[in-house]
Amino acid sequence: MPHLRITEAAALLGVSDDTVRRMVDSGRLSGGTDEAGRRTVDGAELAAVAQQLAHPAEVGITGGASARNRMRGIVTAITRDTVMAKVEMQCGPFRIVSLLSSESVDDLGLTVGSVAVASVKSTHVVVEVPA
Repeated sequence: MPHLRITEAAALLGVSDDTVRRMVDSGRLSGGTDEAGRRTVDGAELAAVAQQLAHPAEVGITGGASARNRMRGIVTAITRDTVMAKVEMQCGPFRIVSLLSSESVDDLGLTVGSVAVASVKSTHVVVEVPA
């Protein structure tokens, strides 16, 4: 069972170290110490708390969509040529990059600073473990 240091747990949740310490102190997360005496949290419990804290994007009324991974964010950069454009967004702690036609960027009225919703649908997701 993995145990994560407080700093790493905080980064994964997108909160401060102090918030994670308070979660341990209140019993919301089980705490422990590693071999160096640093405070740790249980990885499985952290995953459950991360799911509780996750909120679906409030995107308003749509006609329906099959994509379930929808993230509301702000457009941070647009790089375009005559045919294609790269749109970068910051959605909470996540950087999302999308390639779409320049015509679509114009039709959507996207500019740096626009609020937009990134919908992700994929049949292939790569999962990596940090070194």
